[in-house]
Amino acid sequence: MVVNKETLILSLLLGLLVFVSLPVPTYQQISFYQWVTKQPANTSGEETGCAKKDAALSSAEAIRVNNIIDPGTTEETGGGIYKTIGESIANIPDGNTKRYVLTLKAGTVYHEKVFLDKSKPFVTIRSEDPYNPAVIVWNDTAATLGKDGRPLGINGSSTVTIESDYFISYGVVFKNDAPLSKPWAKNGEAPALRVLGTKATIYNCTIDGGQGALYDQMGLHYYKSSTIKGTVDFIFGFAKSLYEDCRVISTNKDAITLPKAPQPMNAIKAVPGESGFSFKTCTVEGEGKQIYLGRVDLPFVYSYSKIDKEIVPIISGLDSIQTPESSGECFGKFKCHVPHDGDGATLLFGLSSAEAKPFIGTHFISGNSWILSLPPAEDPNDTRRN
Repeated sequence: MVVNKETLILSLLLGLLVFVSLPVPTYQQISFYQWVTKQPANTSGEETGCAKKDAALSSAEAIRVNNIIDPGTTEETGGGIYKTIGESIANIPDGNTKRYVLTLKAGTVYHEKVFLDKSKPFVTIRSEDPYNPAVIVWNDTAATLGKDGRPLGINGSSTVTIESDYFISYGVVFKNDAPLSKPWAKNGEAPALRVLGTKATIYNCTIDGGQGALYDQMGLHYYKSSTIKGTVDFIFGFAKSLYEDCRVISTNKDAITLPKAPQPMNAIKAVPGESGFSFKTCTVEGEGKQIYLGRVDLPFVYSYSKIDKEIVPIISGLDSIQTPESSGECFGKFKCHVPHDGDGATLLFGLSSAEAKPFIGTHFISGNSWILSLPPAEDPNDTRRN
């Protein structure tokens, strides 16, 4: 069959018209309850501890390289002794397959901005003495101008950024000490830690910042026996994370009045099984009357936890911040102690035992294949210390 030039052009134009009219791919948007009930069943042996161990991690743990980070050293750096964390990281080869352990001096304050690139997996940053932890501190905010003269934004302002996989931190304080901005100020975020690599363990650490203190951006993460402190909207992101035995502290004392808005239908922008925050045996407390924590499009589940103050969820738009009217459900709870429960404002939805089950163990993050054995949580009042 002969196709003339005009017919061919017309066919191409019609095809292009159909293509541009297709809907732009978006997040799967569902209600919170749908997100809970659509969690995938566990079929990998995670709940019984029979999950297959991560082969790459097991291989890396077999060979360790120890580096000491001592700003006061008078020795020539290299060979395992460095003055800065950044200098030590720069000497880790790209594509590393060994466990590099960077040990920080007890009580030392490291004034530096730390970036751990995707090309450098299997890195541990730990304090020499968790009773007297090292502090990594910087003071950028989202409004700070970068080298190009533009604001750094939330992605560029964190004191510590972890892009690499299999990261471990033990007994370290991550701090952003920028002056606190007014709640919800434009570009007012002051993150202390941003994590977007997968299979990361943050153990016995403190994350201390302002608005957006912890940018839990993406990946599988385990926060154990740690403290997260911030002002408003201070834990956010699209990671899939388990927070166990943690203290979550709102340092905001200001009385905030946000405009009310109907809770969006199908607000959750997360695929079941791929993201969400589970808080197990945690305490949630605040210095003010309310705690502004959690966006309505990010799923939070609390189990066996104590929630001392009213949690106010956030509707975050491009040009405005609002809070939902007291109807519907935003977050889940299971066997929590909530002294103010029943006032209708917290929007905590009670889960059944079956609904809560996927969230209350390391199987939520497939952790039995990659979470390593951890030492006991440090107790500064323990008189048995040698």
